[in-house]
Amino acid sequence: WAGLMRAGLRDLRLHPDQFWALTPAELGLMLGLGPAGLPRMTRDRLAGLAARYPDAPGPSGARTDEPRGQDDGDG
Repeated sequence: WAGLMRAGLRDLRLHPDQFWALTPAELGLMLGLGPAGLPRMTRDRLAGLAARYPDAPGPSGARTDEPRGQDDGDG
């Protein structure tokens, strides 16, 4: 646990509540321990994903051209 906590809290700069809310699979992916060929989740990659897939519509309320999953709140 010490190594995982050090990697999550120090290297990934997660807050303790964020670290403890992760599943082992999520933490592994963030640390680059997932299947070979998947890039490590960095702050820049996370920011890029957040920009492409925002949690809420932008100020204009316009939706992006990206397809959304079936569970997008439409019914």
